[in-house]
Amino acid sequence: MNHPPHVTSTGPGDLDAAVALHRRCSAQTLWSRYHRAMPDPRSYLPALLGRPGSIHLAAWDDTDRIVALGHLMPDRSAAEAALLVEDSWQNRGLGTRLLRGLGSHVADGGWKSVYGLVLPGDERIDAVLRHAPVPVHRRDEGGVIRAWTRTQDLEVLRAGDGLGPVAGQVFRKWPVRAAACDSCGTDLW
Repeated sequence: MNHPPHVTSTGPGDLDAAVALHRRCSAQTLWSRYHRAMPDPRSYLPALLGRPGSIHLAAWDDTDRIVALGHLMPDRSAAEAALLVEDSWQNRGLGTRLLRGLGSHVADGGWKSVYGLVLPGDERIDAVLRHAPVPVHRRDEGGVIRAWTRTQDLEVLRAGDGLGPVAGQVFRKWPVRAAACDSCGTDLW
């Protein structure tokens, strides 16, 4: 773990690396991501990574292992964002970095909003959302919290500091180093 992970687009071609990530994650981490016990990752990851219209980002460490995955999946006029970060890489801003990368794709996908489903009491995701530079709305949906933001708020973020002092203040609230996706060049802030 000498260098920060690099982020690339990913998909079915990286199935083996994605399966290996899932197998290295604790049961608690997988529960936080999927909200239930999951079978062998080979049984569901091909469909997830091959889902039409979805965008997937992977963070690779310097040993060529995927250490985190981010997914953006179409759901009518919205997109669902989901993250999985290997236990040993948590609390280093990697989930935030992937979420920002996914957020940069929302407007391009034509979705009106992006949301994530969060278990009540998930302190790690709560911390990410509390420090988000955009308004994050929450709604209890019977045992799961739907957290969402509007695409137009993300577009303000994408516009950068050219929008004046408000945009500059927003960027400083979310402390993540600037980076770009290695494969598509998308600014990850």
